[in-house]
Formats: sequence, structure tokens, C-alpha cells
Amino acid sequence: MVTEENKLSKIIVVGDRVLIKPKTPTDKTKSGLFLPPGVHEKEKIQSGYVIKVGPGYPLPPPSDEMDEPWKANNEKLKYMPLQVEEGDLAIFLQKGAFEVIYEGEKYFIVPQHTILMVERDPELFS
Repeated sequence: MVTEENKLSKIIVVGDRVLIKPKTPTDKTKSGLFLPPGVHEKEKIQSGYVIKVGPGYPLPPPSDEMDEPWKANNEKLKYMPLQVEEGDLAIFLQKGAFEVIYEGEKYFIVPQHTILMVERDPELFS
């Protein structure tokens, strides 16, 4: 049975990509004017919460292993982890993001290099 907690458990984010759930924009300005639908979607900069993070940037194997092809290659691929973490509020460029709809909800798949800034609240998950 798919519940709210486990509906994203089957998703695996690849490489340096990040899955972001867009922050719900307000439809009213600070002065009280109501904005028409779609105004926030045309902005160049978006914000949202990091839901899943890929393993990072793949690192090449050490050069000494490449010199001797007869050696067994038992080591798994190593990754340099990403700076962003699950739960961060990310501000990212809309231009580099890919919009996807999963289970009826809108998400963005964003490469880490398009994320401009994150806000991390360490008490969010404690």
C-alpha cells in the first residue's frame, strides 16, 4: 500500500541530481494584491525543499589500478558526495530544472550546479 511516507521510497536519484518539491508560493503579494495562476512558474529563480539526493560525482579509480589489468577490480565506484542534504530549502535556477509529475505532485529534478543557495535547519528532523 502506498502511503504519504513511502511513496517516494522507490525513487533513486542518479549522479549529481537532486529531487526538489517546490515551495508552495503565496498567491498574494505583501501589499495584498492577488496574483494570477502561473506567475511564480515563470520566475527565473525558484525555491523548494530537497526530498532526495543523488550519490554525487563519480570519482575515477586510482591510476595504479589501471596499470595492471590482470588485477581483480573488486572495488565499487566511489562518489564525492553533494553539499545539499535532504530537508534543505534550496534556491535554484529554473532554467536548469526539469519538471516532473509523480503520484500527482509536481517535483523538480535539478543538477547540483544550478542550486544557488540552501537554508539548512538542523532541528527540522530532530
